[in-house]
Amino acid sequence: MLKIGCHLSVSAGFAAMGKTAVSIGANVFQFFSRNPRGGAAKAIDGEDVNAFLAIAAENGLSCLLAHAPYTLNACSEKAHLREFARDTMTGDLRRMEYLPGNMYNFHPGSRGAQELDTAVDQIAGF
Repeated sequence: MLKIGCHLSVSAGFAAMGKTAVSIGANVFQFFSRNPRGGAAKAIDGEDVNAFLAIAAENGLSCLLAHAPYTLNACSEKAHLREFARDTMTGDLRRMEYLPGNMYNFHPGSRGAQELDTAVDQIAGF
């Protein structure tokens, strides 16, 4: 089955994204898990998620892609930046449990002056 979708804003909630996707004929979509520049995530509203899951089931929406903020740097030379990335990703993945069977995308970041093997090990350690 061909998957066609777009990037939608989560600001109005999951059900709103589902309705928008259906209205444009999409069967998938991507959304940012939180502000693309990082920061706090909007609290999960169980009723909103359940409404979305019903919309998704009725309309064949599947394989959503949650996109992590661009500010994550899982292979930074600075421990506090790696910690921020780990904490943010952990929170996002917990939130994704409300949307089983979907995907999470992140950019690993910049290794700076570190050796490539060190950076790869840091990313793999997440």
